[in-house]
Amino acid sequence: MKTQNMNRDWIATARTLSQALPYLQRYTGATVVIKFGGNAMGDDEEMASFARDIVLMRQVGVKPVVVHGGGPMINAMLDKLEIKSEFVNGKRVTDAATVEVVEMVLSGRVNKRIVQAINAEGGKAVGLSGKDAKLVTCDQTNPDLGFVGTPSDVDVSVLHDLAAAEAIPVIAPLGAGRKGETFNINGDTMAGAIAAALKADRLLLLTDVEGVKGADGEVLTELTPDQIRDMTASGVIAGGMIPKTETALNAIEGGVRAVVILDGRAPNACLLELYTDHGAGSLIRA
Repeated sequence: MKTQNMNRDWIATARTLSQALPYLQRYTGATVVIKFGGNAMGDDEEMASFARDIVLMRQVGVKPVVVHGGGPMINAMLDKLEIKSEFVNGKRVTDAATVEVVEMVLSGRVNKRIVQAINAEGGKAVGLSGKDAKLVTCDQTNPDLGFVGTPSDVDVSVLHDLAAAEAIPVIAPLGAGRKGETFNINGDTMAGAIAAALKADRLLLLTDVEGVKGADGEVLTELTPDQIRDMTASGVIAGGMIPKTETALNAIEGGVRAVVILDGRAPNACLLELYTDHGAGSLIRA
């Protein structure tokens, strides 16, 4: 007869699974939109870990929708093709040549890499952009910035169809203009617009920081929209965190139940946020 001693790691793992039960029940059938980007996209191990988490979420009844960025990959391809970029107030001008590269990189290389990673972990991912099935129609954000768009109409019927088929949509942040133009969309903005149209239970904005920090530099685990506005007005929220919190506020106003800004560099960040007591970032809800 073979005997086996129970060690503390195994017991801790079993306890964690048991404690996750209320959260598994809570999120069964819920729509969760995840904005994926940052350094994790360039690392094979981190990409595989992210994909595994998404497949697990789908397996236990969550309906995940992934929206991704790809700025570093776009920059690398522009450099390789020797396409020079102009900037207005620190923002890249997306001219006709640049938007072709943007579409090639986002809808091609980046999107299919994420799809492949999810499928390799046993999921059923489908890649698309906002141009597919009239998902996102855009207006030009600023003529000075060229082909940069802001979502104006979002038709999520194709996402409902994919969810019914237990598929996982992976969406590149591109949209179509009213005259058939292709527009590049900020990834956070895209995720927020789609989450609002889906009336998602959660929007998870994965970033390269731990979350929203207070005046003392400590991460705040829960915030209201009014607190976000006050902290922005006082300068506590500044720099790159402003557009992320603006996305959060717009999503909540659009019908998203809650938004979480969390550190995508942390292992299993999405699972920590959804299925544990302590979460993994800053929760924003009315």
